Amino acid sequence: MWLDHSLLKLMTVPPAITIPPLDAAQREQLAATTAALQTLIAVRGGWLPFDEYLQQVLYAPGLGYYSAGAAKFGAAGDFVTAPEISPLFGACIARQCAPLLVAGAEVLELGAGSGALAAALLASLARLEALPQRYYILEVSADLRERQRARIATLPDALRARVHWLEALPARPLRGVVLANEVADALPFQCFAVTAGEARGRAGHGYLERGVAVGVGGALCWEQRPAGAALARELQRLSDSLAAPFAPGFQSELCMRLNPWIAGLSAALESGMILLFDYGLGRGELYHPQRDSGTLRCHYRHRAHDDPFLYPGLQDISAWVDFTRLAEAASDAGLEVAGYCTQAAFLLGSGVELELAEAPDAGARARLAAQARELLMPGEMGETFKVMALTRAVDAALAGFTHQDLRRLL
Repeated sequence: MWLDHSLLKLMTVPPAITIPPLDAAQREQLAATTAALQTLIAVRGGWLPFDEYLQQVLYAPGLGYYSAGAAKFGAAGDFVTAPEISPLFGACIARQCAPLLVAGAEVLELGAGSGALAAALLASLARLEALPQRYYILEVSADLRERQRARIATLPDALRARVHWLEALPARPLRGVVLANEVADALPFQCFAVTAGEARGRAGHGYLERGVAVGVGGALCWEQRPAGAALARELQRLSDSLAAPFAPGFQSELCMRLNPWIAGLSAALESGMILLFDYGLGRGELYHPQRDSGTLRCHYRHRAHDDPFLYPGLQDISAWVDFTRLAEAASDAGLEVAGYCTQAAFLLGSGVELELAEAPDAGARARLAAQARELLMPGEMGETFKVMALTRAVDAALAGFTHQDLRRLL
């Protein structure tokens, strides 16, 4: 067993970051989640792979971040997503989707968050006279479904009647558009490290899988064990594909669940487009030698830090998306990678300037312009977030990808 003694203690938050204190209900949930994890780790022989840890702290009923009742989005939550920043985001997506929403077409949104994107998108599609026959929302969180229902209830009857909630992908493939805004980064991922001297060794050696154990005083902590054969083979394949192979000491994340996820979305799409928005990079950039500590990030009350054991069940935990893996999975599933660019380029190509020009008055135009800057600026979301379009039986050019084509970086 490889035990990372330097990380046995509970990881601490950098001194510059002040984390707000927990209230009584949060302390109760934290205690319950920690106790459940300690029990599970004991049952599993003292160690839990990190992706299984994430499955518990993000999705376990009643305990996980996405299944418990705390606010997650907006000023009162832990982070702000593009749909909460401005309705411009949904309006631009509507302009991109409208040509594909012919008679009988449908929209499926995955993980609809607060419902802000659905509300803005439906309103804009109505204005463009391109409403889908149905707007499906697939949401695994019962708490978020209720919040979405409340948001959709504020829409006019003609729009509200088109919205239907699902608990699984539709059995009948749809024609139209599948949307996933910040969904891929929420899939549980594995963490790995490369050992000294055997970075390019035989399968099962040279790679460690980073998981979770119970350390001093019952604190959750990192512990490393030799990677299993399947993980080691995949890591070796990744290393061999890079211009600079993994070096000893390199550590990062790998989401092998992206492949079956894309396969499932492909099976749910008869024809049309899957539109993905997320923070991430192509593989060569994501696993660059200078990014040797990975991209794992936690968010709690708008504070970003790198301690996944700080508040299990009360904080979001994610890692940057490998868009090359998404492209590979799409190809394997019979989809075409029709576009890949930054969020800024997509919004410009999809008519954000037209939306600003159509503002009803100078005051509204000024407010929208400020929101647009946050969506577009490199220091904000404009460059960090990427957009990928996967299509089937779509011949028309996609306006959102006319400003920039980054597929060469995949």
